[in-house]
Amino acid sequence: MSFRISVSGAAADAVRTAVPVLVDDLVASGITALDPALWGPAAEDEASKRLGWTESVAISRPLVAEIVALRQSLLEKGVTHIALAGMGGSSLAPEVITRTAGVELTVLDATDPGQVLAALNDRLAETALVVSSKSGSTVETDSQRRVFERAFVAAGIDPAERIIVVTDPGSPLEASATEAGYRVFNADPTVGGRYSALTAFGLVPSGLAGVDIAELLDEAESISLALAIDSAENPGLVLGAAIAATAPRRDKLAIVADGTHIVGFADWVEQLIAESTGKLGTGILPVVLDTDAPELAENLADVQVVRVVDDAGLEIFPAHDNSGEIRVSGTLGAQFLVWEYATVVAGRLLQINPFDQPDVESAKIATRGLLDSRPEPEPAAFISDGIEVRGTPHVIGAASDLASAVDALLEELGPDGYVAVQAYVDRLALPELVQVRDLLAALSHRPVTFGWGPRFLHSTGQFHKGGPATGVFLQILATPAEDLDIPGRPFTFGELIQAQASGDASVLAEHGRPVLTLTLTQPASNLTTLFDALR
Repeated sequence: MSFRISVSGAAADAVRTAVPVLVDDLVASGITALDPALWGPAAEDEASKRLGWTESVAISRPLVAEIVALRQSLLEKGVTHIALAGMGGSSLAPEVITRTAGVELTVLDATDPGQVLAALNDRLAETALVVSSKSGSTVETDSQRRVFERAFVAAGIDPAERIIVVTDPGSPLEASATEAGYRVFNADPTVGGRYSALTAFGLVPSGLAGVDIAELLDEAESISLALAIDSAENPGLVLGAAIAATAPRRDKLAIVADGTHIVGFADWVEQLIAESTGKLGTGILPVVLDTDAPELAENLADVQVVRVVDDAGLEIFPAHDNSGEIRVSGTLGAQFLVWEYATVVAGRLLQINPFDQPDVESAKIATRGLLDSRPEPEPAAFISDGIEVRGTPHVIGAASDLASAVDALLEELGPDGYVAVQAYVDRLALPELVQVRDLLAALSHRPVTFGWGPRFLHSTGQFHKGGPATGVFLQILATPAEDLDIPGRPFTFGELIQAQASGDASVLAEHGRPVLTLTLTQPASNLTTLFDALR
C-alpha cells in the first residue's frame, strides 16, 4: 500500500474507541460524497463550498499537460529558474514537493527586505515568477509581484513573458493578470488553501520547476479508494482518531521526520492541522521536532508523538510496540490525501468546522491599520546588549535584562502550556536562529514551536488566537540592513514586516496572551547574546 500507519498506547486506544463509531456513521464515504452536514449545522454552509480537495486528483489531471508544455516553452526561452510568490498553502505544498523531488524552487513567502532582495538578485534573467493567491489580495504576494514586475522591466524583460498566475476564477488577481497579459491557471474555488496541495497551487510551481507531477497524482490516486471506504482499516479514519480522540486529549502533536524520504513534510502538516482545528478554544497544536528534540525525552502527558518513517509496518496495532507513538509512512502524494482526510475527521471529533479560519483576519486588520496610520514605533521598555525589549505588562514589569525578561515570559506558562517562537527576520541570513527552539524547550520543559514571520501567520496563527489560551509568545525581529520600497504602495517591505509583527502582537495581547518582543539591532552579533540568555 502507498500509505501505512501503526499506533500504540493512548493513540491505539483512541483508534479502537473512535473508529468503529466513524465507520457506523459513514464518515469516510460521506466525505468522499461531499456531504457538508458531517461537521454540524454551523459548519454546513462553509463545508458545502470546501470539499473539492477530495476530487483534486481527477480535476487536476488535465493541468499536467499544460504545465509540462509551459515548462518546455520557458526552457526554450532560456528560463531555467522558477521563483514562487505565495503564502500559506500556496507555498508550503510546492516547497515540500520540490524539496522531496530534489528540484530547485525559490519560495518567497517573506516580507523581510533582505530576503526579497536576495530573490530579486538571483538569476533574474533566467527566472520566471509564479504568483499564487486564491483571493489575489494577499498583501505579501501582491507586494512581491510588484517588485518583480519592476525588476523585469528594468532588465528589459517583458513581465508578460515571465509571470504566471495561479488564482481562483473571478478573483481580482485573475482580472488584473489577464489585463497584463500573464498566463493564468485557475484553481478549483471549492478547495481551501491549506487543502490545495494537489490542485493548481501545488502543481503549477512544482511542475514548472521540473517535478514529475503526474507521478504525484498517481501516488494520491493509489490511496483514494481506501480513504473512501467505511472500514476500520481506513487510514484517514485511523489517523484522524489517533490525533484527536485520545482521552484525555493530547492536544500537542509532535511531528518527527525519522527516516522518511519526504523533506519538510511537517511544515505542511503544521498549517493543515493548526489552521483547521485551532478555534473555539480547542484544537491540536502541531510541534515540528527533530529526532533529538528535548521534548521527546520529557514524556509529556499532553504530547502525542507521530513519526514519519520509512516503513510503518503492516499492522495497525503492532503486538510489541510500547512506544505510545503513531508511525506513518508512504509516498508524498498519498500522505497529502491521507492527512487531509484525517484532519477533517479530527474536526468532526473535535466538533469544530475544519474549513474556516475565523481568527486569521484580526492580525491582517491590525496590520492594515498600522500601515495606514504608521505611528511612531513603541519605545523599548529597555535595551539589553543591543537587543530592544518590549512586551505585555506582566512580562516586562519585573524584567531588567534579557534573561529576566525570558524568565518572566516562561513564568506565564501553565502545566499544559506551550511556547511559540515567531521570527520576523531574514531566514536566509539568520538560519541559525532556529537554535532558539531547542534552547527554550530545554529551559521550559514544555513544547516549543518555531515559525518564520509572516509565514506562520498563514499557518499556526489561527491556532495561537483561536485555540486554547495556553501559549506564551516570543517575537524576534531584526533591524534590516537595507530596506526596499514597494511600487505603488506608500510603505516599504521593512515597514510591512514591522507592521505585521506589531499587529499580531497587539491581537495576541488583546486575547490575553503573554508576548515578549526582542528586536536585534545588530543581528549577527546579537545572536550570541540571545543564545547566552537562553542557556
